Amino acid sequence: IPILRRALAMSQRPLSLFASPWTAPAWLKSNGDVRGKGTLKGRAGDRHHRTWAKYFIRFLDEYAKRNVTFWAVTAQNEPRAALLAPAAFPTVAFSAAQQRDFIVRDLGPALARSPHAARVLILDDQRSHLPAWAQVVLGNASAARHVLGIGVHWYLDALVPARCSLEATHRLFPRHALLYTEACSGFLTLR
Repeated sequence: IPILRRALAMSQRPLSLFASPWTAPAWLKSNGDVRGKGTLKGRAGDRHHRTWAKYFIRFLDEYAKRNVTFWAVTAQNEPRAALLAPAAFPTVAFSAAQQRDFIVRDLGPALARSPHAARVLILDDQRSHLPAWAQVVLGNASAARHVLGIGVHWYLDALVPARCSLEATHRLFPRHALLYTEACSGFLTLR
């Protein structure tokens, strides 16, 4: 929070912050561990999913108490990478349909009822999942109304041409932002 405050104070224009969860608490996950390939227990709309959505609101509440507000939250960081990640990787696995349903039944309504203006970014994983992921989530009008845009990671960019992923997705959903939300230099270099 002190670093965020310093960055906000130093910026000549407002900063738009977004937050992305790594994992739900172990007791909400199917594998009973914050690490590994677990999903949220149950189904969208049940007490586990509603509770996870409440965690998002509590996070925003606590930061707001400290005068830090968020422009957006992602529904999950790397929801598909969870299937490939090492056992020690903290994550929650989601399919596009599971993410859509969580947004429609739990996260979207929780944000709408809250005092926060934060909207949702979907995917927040490799762009190789586009445009299929966006079609499943944004193709649902109830989900799309809560979604500001699509977060993508650049790690596999050399394998997936932009025209096949970003351009195709933009053509389908031109009103939703496409944002690179995570990247690092030198990862999976193919040269």
